[in-house]
Amino acid sequence: MTMSKKLSPQYNPKDVEDRIYRMWEQSGFFNPDVCVRKKATTKNAGVFSMVLPPPNVTGTLHLGHAFETTLQDIMVRFHRMRGERTLWIPGTDHAAIATQAKVEDMLYKKEGKTRHDLGREEFLKRVERFAQESRDTIVHQIKKMGASLDWSREAYTLDEKLNLAVRTAFVRMYKAGLIYHGSRMINWDPRLKTVISDDEIEWKEERTEFYYLQYGPFVIGTARPETKFGDKYVVMHPNDRRYAKYAHGQKIELEWINGPITATIIKDRAIDMAFGTGVMTITPWHDTTDFDIAERHHLDKEQVIDYDGKLLPIAGEFAGIHIKKARTMIVEKLKMKGLLVRTDTDYTHRIATNSRGGGVIEPQLKEQWFVAVNKEFRMPHSKITSIKKGQHITLKGIMLHVVKSKQVEIMPKRFEKTYVHWVNNLHDWCISRQLWYGHRIPVWYRSTDTHGKRNGKTCVGIRPPQGKGWEQDPDTLDTWFSSGMWTFSTLGWPHATPDLKNYHPTSVIAPGYEILQLWVSRIILMSGYLLGDIPFRRVYFHGIVRDKDGRKFSKSSGNGIDPLEVIASCGTDALRMSMTVGIGPGSDVRFDMDKVKAYRNFTNKLWNIGRFILLHHVEREKAADKVNFSPKQKKDLRELATLVKKVTKHLDAFAFHHAAELLYHYTWHTFADKIIEETKPQLTGGDPGKRAQAAVFLLEIYATLLKLLHPFMPFVTEEIWSRLPGAGTRKKKNLLIVEQWPK
Repeated sequence: MTMSKKLSPQYNPKDVEDRIYRMWEQSGFFNPDVCVRKKATTKNAGVFSMVLPPPNVTGTLHLGHAFETTLQDIMVRFHRMRGERTLWIPGTDHAAIATQAKVEDMLYKKEGKTRHDLGREEFLKRVERFAQESRDTIVHQIKKMGASLDWSREAYTLDEKLNLAVRTAFVRMYKAGLIYHGSRMINWDPRLKTVISDDEIEWKEERTEFYYLQYGPFVIGTARPETKFGDKYVVMHPNDRRYAKYAHGQKIELEWINGPITATIIKDRAIDMAFGTGVMTITPWHDTTDFDIAERHHLDKEQVIDYDGKLLPIAGEFAGIHIKKARTMIVEKLKMKGLLVRTDTDYTHRIATNSRGGGVIEPQLKEQWFVAVNKEFRMPHSKITSIKKGQHITLKGIMLHVVKSKQVEIMPKRFEKTYVHWVNNLHDWCISRQLWYGHRIPVWYRSTDTHGKRNGKTCVGIRPPQGKGWEQDPDTLDTWFSSGMWTFSTLGWPHATPDLKNYHPTSVIAPGYEILQLWVSRIILMSGYLLGDIPFRRVYFHGIVRDKDGRKFSKSSGNGIDPLEVIASCGTDALRMSMTVGIGPGSDVRFDMDKVKAYRNFTNKLWNIGRFILLHHVEREKAADKVNFSPKQKKDLRELATLVKKVTKHLDAFAFHHAAELLYHYTWHTFADKIIEETKPQLTGGDPGKRAQAAVFLLEIYATLLKLLHPFMPFVTEEIWSRLPGAGTRKKKNLLIVEQWPK
């Protein structure tokens, strides 16, 4: 009996994982150009492609990324073993607002300086150094998770080729009238001095005072008296009988904070008659609802609060004072003038904060760059079913059509309703940010007067214009503009590359459900217009990893866990299995270290099964012709074939948790506890033929299980596979990662 290389008494992930990953990288099998199977297990097997949702370069990855990476790697390894041409593109996102905010905080804490003290060029050098260090750390963490990404195609949202894609997209959309510069309501962060998107707002409850103020003959309510200096319109519902005697457009004289004013009566159906007194004043410059009312009735809009959060001259004696400090002073004056009717001291309302920096948002009316989602245009080209070239459509129309027509399938299905509701209520997308880090807006200005005002020539182009005197727009683009192109910019667009032809649309994208609006919808929008195609065929949303108390992991909460610490303790395979078993699509998961330890035991069990089998092995090639399996063994092999069928079906349906659970229970409770125990007498009996038969039988099942478990537990299965007698072709690069998936 020819002996194979024995397994050590205990499995030690630290001795295996880094060595195995280096072997995979050196094999080149992460690259689909290298890894082309001669034969596939599925009829007409084709291409499977996917992009890694790019982690932000703001530090290190957390357990949520480990969860996400595990699920995607399961998909990739499964499809690669089926013989499909499989591409998984890695990369990172510059995450402009989050990265700049982090570096600014570090700069101020360490040196007491702001970015303005350094200047744009020097500050950006600091940010790039920080981003590169974060990228290196992130790549190391991803590799430790066993992710079989094609590192030869690694991308970064600020790479030059991606920068070209971003500029090209901007110019094309601008020329089509889908990007415009205009004055609209935006979310302004006075702390970071930039606009943020609607989807980056984090709403928090705040307990504060609610004030009832005498506004001429009316009583109005507000939690923000500091905005009321610009209130010269009083609005009521046209059907409110309490105010029937007042006519739309009627003028009334009244005493207000800084003296007498003339107010105008406005009748509008947006007013809730049941709320408060049914009457309100509006501040069109600082409230979206008020702005909409003002737009409908062509009312004046006047700024009250500046971009630093301080009151402007319209506030009279309070000008230049920050709104937080001014509030109590204003209330005191209202009280002194007899305009404060009463105060509710236990009022709770929601305030908007910047999820990227924590600053309180101040709605402002400001000139910015926008993507027009409701504007009709002629479709320049189309591969989308039921949308033709030249057809009149809107970006919102494309976004809705591809999902409702199932050209993009959203899983779990319940998130389709979330998507459709969000798109139906989508406003024009503000894409400009007052940041230094990121993609500069490809617009240049040249003044024609001595004051440098931007009232001269404007050039929108992929490259800077020729000649002197041109000044580029200082703003940068929203991070989601560039990451919204991730599925095709990483494949070489705007060039017609082989990668773009072969791998787009991608097969699936698998992010957390919390970025449905921020990212997934943006990719559908950008791909729909720029390529006239869907970006992916399926969206698989996973849940959020929370701590044992159900809280989301965050640095501010102090509950973060580095996945590398868990790996050092229990190994990558145990962590991967713990984040797969029992966790369905879109379901949140509470991280439990005891669960990881339980799957460390399973890893050791799999290892010990291999040790036992190798003690009794024979060469399968030599023994195969001499072995006739017993009826019981044939029955067990038929049950194994049923297992293969079920696991394959679950993986095709993205039910990774069901596949993992089946494999766990079969391996431990059927194979180890029953089949091996029933076979032991044959292995130790005196009949050489029966010993060979038993050994080949167990090896047959075990080799199949290693293949089935490989997408879930890649390291331990690859290590054991390398020791099995007759496993595969025995060629130099006989790696489990490219073995044929069981039929």
